[in-house]
Amino acid sequence: MQVEDLFKHFAEQKVAVVGDVMLDTYWWGHVERISPEAPVPVVALDKKELRLGGAGNVALNTVALGASTAIFSVIGNDEDGETLTQLLAQHNINTRYIVKSNNRVTTNKTRIISRNQHMMRLDSEITHDINSDEQAQLVQAFEEFVKTEKPSVVVFEDYNKGVLTSSLIQQLITLCNEHGIITTVDPKRKNFFSYKGISIFKPNLKEVKEGLNLLLEDINEPVLREIHAQLKDVLQHDISLITLSEKGVFYQHDNSSSIIPTHVRSIADVSGAGDTVIAVASLVYAASRNINLAAAMANIAGGLVCEEVGTVAINKTKLFEECRLLLN
Repeated sequence: MQVEDLFKHFAEQKVAVVGDVMLDTYWWGHVERISPEAPVPVVALDKKELRLGGAGNVALNTVALGASTAIFSVIGNDEDGETLTQLLAQHNINTRYIVKSNNRVTTNKTRIISRNQHMMRLDSEITHDINSDEQAQLVQAFEEFVKTEKPSVVVFEDYNKGVLTSSLIQQLITLCNEHGIITTVDPKRKNFFSYKGISIFKPNLKEVKEGLNLLLEDINEPVLREIHAQLKDVLQHDISLITLSEKGVFYQHDNSSSIIPTHVRSIADVSGAGDTVIAVASLVYAASRNINLAAAMANIAGGLVCEEVGTVAINKTKLFEECRLLLN
């Protein structure tokens, strides 16, 4: 499939993103002196900015590429929750299936930045698992969505904030497999081996090392193929897609595998890059069923967003031009 044709197919895809959604709050300022009260810099605030983080950033990326996207999560019944819901809606992300709970607070990560350098981060969050009532509401909403909307792909975005419990994961994957829906995940350590039967399992290399308790010095394709085999023994998944930082990405599907090297970039900030990679890989695979193409485009997209400061969605025009130049 040519790049031009693929980008046209994005608008035909329906995406569900399930997981930990959060606000990313940025306070931008400048530093001219050290505080007389303590040996810390005084940041003079210039502007404030709100962005979508976690599962919200994944949804933002799929919407940016033209796909209809709904988000499934549990947030606090609070002011940050209202702000987050409004911000999602402003970006044309379907918020109908978000559960608001009086038992939780909405995750908000506040970053203080000066001269493109992070000075401090303040997190407001609850990280214990959602309760049985909240989980039941989420499952009911998801079942309704699957029956009425028939999504192309479901992306699980796990940040260890408690929305994705082990039992919820298995319920939703089972439902997707029954309906022939592609499932993908960007896992974290807590639920690393809970995604049994997933279509695409996308950890980064650090997460793989921790999950399999590996000490690796040399990373090459035979080593990564063995890692895929170990993962498959437990997960029985279809595809491994492992991000290798500056070395690119590795994928394996059945006996087909490859390391796709990264492209030279001027890196400003890596935050949110994993969100972009899973979003682009999921959408491209849903539209093409070609994991080589999905991995290559996700690799390019991850590099592009690293050239920006903070969590940002992929720019569709930039991605198109880069893919046409590098892949056609």
